[in-house]
Amino acid sequence: MKAAIIGAGSTYTPELIEGFIDRAENLHFDTITLMDIDKEALDLVGGLAKRQLIKSGYKGEIVFTEDLHNALDGSTFVFAQVRPGKMAGRIRDEKIPLKYGLLGQETTGAGGFMQALRTTPVIMDLVADMKRLSADDAWLINFSNPSGIIAEAVLNLTDTNMIGLCNCPINMVKGIADAIGSYDFDYEYVGLNHLSWITSVIKHGETENIVSKIAGIADTSMKNNPIAHIDPILFKAIPYVPSSYLDYYYARDAQIKKCMDAEKCRGEICVEIEGKLREQYSDPDLKIKPPELAERGGALYSTAALSAAEAIACDKGELHVVAAKNNGAVPFMDKDDVVEVLCKLNRHSIEPQPITVYNEYIIGLMRAVKAYEKLTVRAALEGDRDVALEALMAHPLIGDIGKAKPLLDEMLEANKEYLPRFF
Repeated sequence: MKAAIIGAGSTYTPELIEGFIDRAENLHFDTITLMDIDKEALDLVGGLAKRQLIKSGYKGEIVFTEDLHNALDGSTFVFAQVRPGKMAGRIRDEKIPLKYGLLGQETTGAGGFMQALRTTPVIMDLVADMKRLSADDAWLINFSNPSGIIAEAVLNLTDTNMIGLCNCPINMVKGIADAIGSYDFDYEYVGLNHLSWITSVIKHGETENIVSKIAGIADTSMKNNPIAHIDPILFKAIPYVPSSYLDYYYARDAQIKKCMDAEKCRGEICVEIEGKLREQYSDPDLKIKPPELAERGGALYSTAALSAAEAIACDKGELHVVAAKNNGAVPFMDKDDVVEVLCKLNRHSIEPQPITVYNEYIIGLMRAVKAYEKLTVRAALEGDRDVALEALMAHPLIGDIGKAKPLLDEMLEANKEYLPRFF
């Protein structure tokens, strides 16, 4: 097998490589190709990745390349972690919406919208190249943001084998395990990427759904998204364990104020963290993932990515939370809607598992955000400003023409270099 890591100059790559090493027995790649258009970043981060692999005893071929076609040629698994616009684009995404009293965030609201406009066409081009160059049954494992919107585009507009991944679900499950002192439980998970809940938790050997007892107690916060204080009364109305990204909906004014009051936005903080990480990566004696990488916000994402890839490669039929076509699993969503639920992963199939526990709030919010996601895909691929404005008006965190129109104009202009379809 051949693995291709697209965007290997990312500081996250050593985390992913650690996952390759940990699962080498069942997920053995004869070739690991590291690809990035930024040669300096590729050489720096790839250098540490290569030292990690050599230290682990890896005997396969390690290839560095700036040529996407070379990376994809013959690949059986493609791991995509691209960021068009780099961190400067993310910082703009976070800061411009605040001028209009709206949330600026990498994957949610107006910031996530701009990230989607830049990234979706790039991934669609990648998928077209995979069709020509990769193995016939190759899989795309994508954690480029916004993962759910990208999965909505790829899975509905192509026949690519693909799952959208995020480290949010695995951290939510860990938060529950920490709260009850055990991983011996079954659970239901429902939502969209960064808009999700665990709605049922049943300990093995028991029948009671205890989720309402741990909602608001289980720590599901992420490094990049600490949870604001939420009035406990909310968890009586919506008695489920939420993704920490739901804080932007549950406490939108508090989150916007926090962003406005912050000395630095999250993107600027990440630039500082990455600078320190790159200093460490340049040390030729460093041969392991530095613990400081956890501050970047990617905890357990290699576990999520490589355990899913292993389940597919080994035809395990294991259950993993991924973004996949609904196919009836979520009864109130359309068959082709991409949702984030527990799925049985096999070599040639993904089987979303039916969910039974939800309430009207979940129905309403998921449908609204799904409408926004579908419109965003259209806007990104067609370069249609009217559809882009419709998407912003559909989003529950925006929906105000006096803000949406000037925001759209300013953000499109600021990203003109990456959005030729709009110009």
